[in-house]
Amino acid sequence: MTDDDDLTGVLGAVGPRLRALRRERGATLTELSEATGISVSTLSRLESGQRRPTLELLLPLARTHGVPLDELVGAPQTGDPRVHPRPFTRHGQTYVPLTRYLGGLQAYKQILPARQAQAVRPEQRTHEGYEWLYVLSGRLWLALGDRDIILTSGEAAEFDTRTPHGFGSADTRPVEFLSLFGPQGERMHVRARPATR
Repeated sequence: MTDDDDLTGVLGAVGPRLRALRRERGATLTELSEATGISVSTLSRLESGQRRPTLELLLPLARTHGVPLDELVGAPQTGDPRVHPRPFTRHGQTYVPLTRYLGGLQAYKQILPARQAQAVRPEQRTHEGYEWLYVLSGRLWLALGDRDIILTSGEAAEFDTRTPHGFGSADTRPVEFLSLFGPQGERMHVRARPATR
């Protein structure tokens, strides 16, 4: 294999990484365009592999997603096994990535804010895959299908994520939990019921 083949392979893998990272963050192309100043059409072509990635495009994307540039291009590991988490917020929850690379098994520490008012059942979503979670602190409200389950510190749950599910704090304290899911669980979420306005 030539150096040109290696370069083509590395650049060809950038688009799927960008798409997976955007979907993991729950962002649309329009939202990402507004955050980076890169047009929606350019972002779409980058993700589909129809546009060659350049530093001019990758630097704002890495900054917006809060990931190192070498993660976007799949640079080889330097031998340091430590993960340097870059937290992000989605749907009011803080996610702390505990795995380094996109694809494969993903692990997160999730932090849900304390309930501010009267209890409202968490909004449910569905996606392909299977999820395992472990409560570190607080009381987690797991709305799973038509069941409401309260998990406390030290308890774990696992379920098929095609079942509508949602998470919330069960009381006026924040809740922290670990969540594991595989590649199927990284697909974009679809609301299980229409959002109320």
